[in-house]
Amino acid sequence: MPAPIVTLIVPGRDIAAFAPAALDSLRAQTEQRWRAILIDDGSLDATGRVFADAAASDPRFDVLRHERSIGLGAARNVGLARVDTEYVGFLDGDDELTPTALAHLIGTLEATGSDFVAGAYVRSRHVDGAYVSGRVQPWVAAATSPERLGTTILEHPKASANIVAWSKISRTDLWSELRFPEDVAYEDQIVAQRMYTSARTFDVIPEVVVRWRLRADGSSITQGKAQLPVLRDYLTALRGGIRVLQDAGAHAAVTARLELILAMDVPPLQEIAGTHPDPAYAAEVAAFTDELRSFPEFDDAHPDPTLAAALSW
Repeated sequence: MPAPIVTLIVPGRDIAAFAPAALDSLRAQTEQRWRAILIDDGSLDATGRVFADAAASDPRFDVLRHERSIGLGAARNVGLARVDTEYVGFLDGDDELTPTALAHLIGTLEATGSDFVAGAYVRSRHVDGAYVSGRVQPWVAAATSPERLGTTILEHPKASANIVAWSKISRTDLWSELRFPEDVAYEDQIVAQRMYTSARTFDVIPEVVVRWRLRADGSSITQGKAQLPVLRDYLTALRGGIRVLQDAGAHAAVTARLELILAMDVPPLQEIAGTHPDPAYAAEVAAFTDELRSFPEFDDAHPDPTLAAALSW
């Protein structure tokens, strides 16, 4: 095997039904110079066995086992401490890389010298007994297309819409003082904006690099926003990401985030609040929308109502 140049951190909890596809997507990469740290975060199902079998058959897989779950953010941080390759990326254990993902992402960084690169992604929904990939959503396209090399968040403010860790490959040095929040949901939001604001330059490419699975049983964290604790973590993450951009003086990026949040995040939360049995839910949503209006960039935000309609695919 060639020496690895990139480490993929692959955490998962109770994902035995999905992990084989995620691991197969790594094995199928046209760029084979990778290693993967598989982190079984306190699973009660067969996830640990799936990971162990992968490591037994392919030395590029290393396995860590947590007897009790420590959460996605903490699990990723444990993995980061073990990275010794030039590049690092993340893959959630229920998602899949496209076959040329690493080749496109790493090839771009090797050509540009940027600190990280972000690619496009699509949802994978359960339809008639199988998961089917949809199209690139308009806000993802706005962040990643056309290709921009050696850019910054000041030059490309709409990049701030791509807040997921698993659509990016970074130079490992970028993470010397950067870690994920722990003991909360929605770990990616603040970290993504810190990546954009701390990078000397970054790249965006329009190629689809990940198929993001929306589980049929609705069990993923991102599908649980009707739960009050999840809502609070979600709103905290949104607020925190905006503040990171503000502190960096990236005011056009703040405007872009407000436009997207007002068009896509707030309406479904207000709909849930209208029928939620706990009045605290509606109060949290109302306080958040009032806070958005207090941002100086709010008057420049013009949300596109057609974005919410695009959520279907």
